[in-house]
Amino acid sequence: MKKNRSLLNAREGSAAAEMALVAPMLITLMFGSFELGNYFMSEHAVAKAVRDGARFASRLPASTYNCPAAGADGSAGSFVVSAASTLAQAQIKNVTRTGSTDGSGTPRLSYWTAAKEMAGLPGGSPITLTVTCRLATTFTGVFSGIEGNVPVITVSANVRYPSLLGQIGLSDTNLRLQSESQAAVMGI
Repeated sequence: MKKNRSLLNAREGSAAAEMALVAPMLITLMFGSFELGNYFMSEHAVAKAVRDGARFASRLPASTYNCPAAGADGSAGSFVVSAASTLAQAQIKNVTRTGSTDGSGTPRLSYWTAAKEMAGLPGGSPITLTVTCRLATTFTGVFSGIEGNVPVITVSANVRYPSLLGQIGLSDTNLRLQSESQAAVMGI
């Protein structure tokens, strides 16, 4: 009986028992914080990338884009089918993905590469380029007094996000990093 009372009053293992109860919650919180931080960092990288791509595209000559001299506002346009515009498309996508016009820079996200885009692998989601023609009268500043239409380029990306936990085999998500940026072509 005396032995049982001393066992009930013992405190030597209480810290270990409490840690065993709290550890799963702390580990979940820690890995969740890593995952959330990585997701937001990746989302910011994609947003910055499409902004840079749109900014680069807006500085290409207006003749790169097929925008009629006059017509209704908002008519959908596309790139002129020529070697120059194909090169411009590739340069815009390279600037968006790597920050360099020739694509030789390191990808902004390690899993966002042109090779993965061609193969349809995670992180290889396409970059979409759209040109819309807007009446010059709807703009101010450098566009005031210009006759006809102004090309407006929209760069968008929809990249599959590979979870950190998925990389070690614990989770597979279908999260997407989506961003879009638009700029009027100035041809500077």
